[in-house]
Amino acid sequence: MKSCAWGVLIGIVCGLPAVVAAEPKPPATVGELFADVDPRKDPLDAKVVREWEEPGIVYRTVTYHIGTFKGKPARVAAFFGFPKGAKKSPGLLHLHGGGQRAFLKEVEFYAKRGYACLSVNWGGREMENAKAGDPNTDWGAVDPTQNNVPGYFNLRPGDKYLDPFDSPRNNNWYLLTLGARRGLTFLEQQPEVDPDRLGVYGHSMGGNLTVYVAGTDDRVKAAAPSVGGSGFRTQPWPLLPQYKPQLPNGDVKLFAATLGFESYAPRITAPLLWLGATNDFHGLMDDTYRTGARVLHGNVRYAFTPHLNHRFTPEFAVTRPLWFDQHLKKTFTCPKTPDSKLVLATDDRVPELRVTPDASREVAGVHVYYSVDPDPRARFWRSAEAKKAGDTWTAKLPIPDTDRPLYAFANVVYRLDEQPAEPSAPAAKQFALSSLLHTAVPKDLRGAGVLATDKTEPVIDDFAHGWRDWYLLEAGNPHHWEFSTRKPADPKWRGKKGQRLTIDVQAEKPNELVVVLTENVFRSYRGVQREYAAVVKLTGGREPQRVSLEAKDFTDGDGKALASWAEVDLLSLRAYQEKGGKLLGNKSWVGAQPAFRMLSWEGDGK
Repeated sequence: MKSCAWGVLIGIVCGLPAVVAAEPKPPATVGELFADVDPRKDPLDAKVVREWEEPGIVYRTVTYHIGTFKGKPARVAAFFGFPKGAKKSPGLLHLHGGGQRAFLKEVEFYAKRGYACLSVNWGGREMENAKAGDPNTDWGAVDPTQNNVPGYFNLRPGDKYLDPFDSPRNNNWYLLTLGARRGLTFLEQQPEVDPDRLGVYGHSMGGNLTVYVAGTDDRVKAAAPSVGGSGFRTQPWPLLPQYKPQLPNGDVKLFAATLGFESYAPRITAPLLWLGATNDFHGLMDDTYRTGARVLHGNVRYAFTPHLNHRFTPEFAVTRPLWFDQHLKKTFTCPKTPDSKLVLATDDRVPELRVTPDASREVAGVHVYYSVDPDPRARFWRSAEAKKAGDTWTAKLPIPDTDRPLYAFANVVYRLDEQPAEPSAPAAKQFALSSLLHTAVPKDLRGAGVLATDKTEPVIDDFAHGWRDWYLLEAGNPHHWEFSTRKPADPKWRGKKGQRLTIDVQAEKPNELVVVLTENVFRSYRGVQREYAAVVKLTGGREPQRVSLEAKDFTDGDGKALASWAEVDLLSLRAYQEKGGKLLGNKSWVGAQPAFRMLSWEGDGK
């Protein structure tokens, strides 16, 4: 696999004027970009650096040849593992995320499920358990790793790039896709692997790569990107004109046509599961659905964990191994995407979402979410009460006005015999699939005669539904817990000038509670993201303690007080906060975690 070299031909024939060859044209489509790529052509020259066994699993550290670029060879290191004694097992290609490296845990997890797994160290970080002198990834004359971050949005020529003119081959993703596809070649050549049952998956940047590989290689029989691979990244958001998309170093249209994920989606032939988080900064929810809609075969599922960014809860994480079990082992059948319909013209003129799940498996619950925030990264997803009639669940979606768009989707939860969800995560007793995402713009709402019936609410949460509207980090840790909600970003629960934030909390022992408010989460178009914290002394005891805080009680790292509640996007309750070398609260919480009874705004406000 050698890089293409282009030159300018100048000839003088029989005294005729010099003739200059036409300016070389870069590949203009995905098909043209990979037309001369044969990932099986060059010898792999695979080498085993080390082999060892653990109960039931054989592991190998390996390297293989990717190609020769600008006269220098490139090799990648990887972990390869499989069930001991395996013959013709389904094979999985794992592609790590940004700042990460190949993972033995991924290999172990899937080997225990009966797969042969290759985890590719495309980023070149030192491998786990590496010994002095072990070979690692070496890209030679090019560098698509995160040592060359501009290369991910580049088309221009340069020392680390292939073509001496503007071209999509001058982009890191092109080279990484070649390296990943060579990983498929490695897998199909192993006697432990069935070459007709290959899958690919990855998280974040690995999710990007998953879409690139699935869109260029029909050897992939199942694909499962997570929080990555959402297209339309160079396009503005019509419903949020303040947002400015990242533009490539080069022609925007050429980039979109050859490197935009939306241009790869129609070429994907494998069944595709998109694992996401509703508030992800990288795999944007709205654009993930737009990209998935371009997959022509339509065999696509979505599983979006509510309120989280870049991570999942077990019932969503487990959908990925179940997806591979279905399409590579035929041991599971995934329900269809839930049927859903956003209805605006209702009798009471209040929008509603109607959801009819696939009943091929036992339904444990239907959860409907909606929002009026056009920013997919920062929006708070309200929980709507869904009522069942026959096979359909219906939820009313009252809105505060018709000047903002309305977004709605549903998660259907199914019962599952307990099984591991993903490496280092709790086991799952359920799994969840998401409906399609529905959007109604203000023109739609007004045209349907929708009424604005929703009112502001001083009670942010009475915790009658537990932590339903929150996301929890380290929830089981007695000292390092953090509970966060985006509710204050919603106009229904936004604090008004002059109001006080009140918390009814009961702590077993005297402690310090840290309350953190964050402004402008992902909203750089509105201002700088900044955290403000207040430390609350808890007396401890059996009775709840009421805490009342003004905006000025919250200060940032420089001692500057919060001016108002107006741009608060996130509220967090923490055992401690450590930032800039300064510790607030205590890393050793005393007694049981506190019990929160009420969170509300006090006072009429303005």
